[in-house]
Amino acid sequence: MKTKLLVTMLFLFAGTLIFSMITGFKSLQDKKPWTVPDKYLKMANPNATNAESIKEGKEVWVKHCQSCHGKSGKGDGPKAAQLKTEPGNFSLPATQKQSDGSLFYKISEGRDDMPSFKKKIPDAADIWNLVNYMRTLKS
Repeated sequence: MKTKLLVTMLFLFAGTLIFSMITGFKSLQDKKPWTVPDKYLKMANPNATNAESIKEGKEVWVKHCQSCHGKSGKGDGPKAAQLKTEPGNFSLPATQKQSDGSLFYKISEGRDDMPSFKKKIPDAADIWNLVNYMRTLKS
């Protein structure tokens, strides 16, 4: 009887330890820095931030981004739970402080669960409009 209890407790402890390691690894993976080449860090958005650009950017957002990033950019879209990495909250100051060029690069190139959109959105002007729309998502 004591042996069964000891073995059961050992399995529970091992399972808890393995689960903690896996979820801890996922957390670390989610937080790895996303390096952006200097060329993009300093790149200015050629599209003026105006009502037309924001409207067009929102159309791109609804079509390509909303399913993971959510309607208001908080990372709570219907597909977010299926992702291995957190989609990010674009309303936070940390995201809003990023340069337009940095956001353009990340949208274009993608990483991990974030797909590259340079072929899905081949007109760079549309990506720049999307960046302008993303600026409206700040909290």
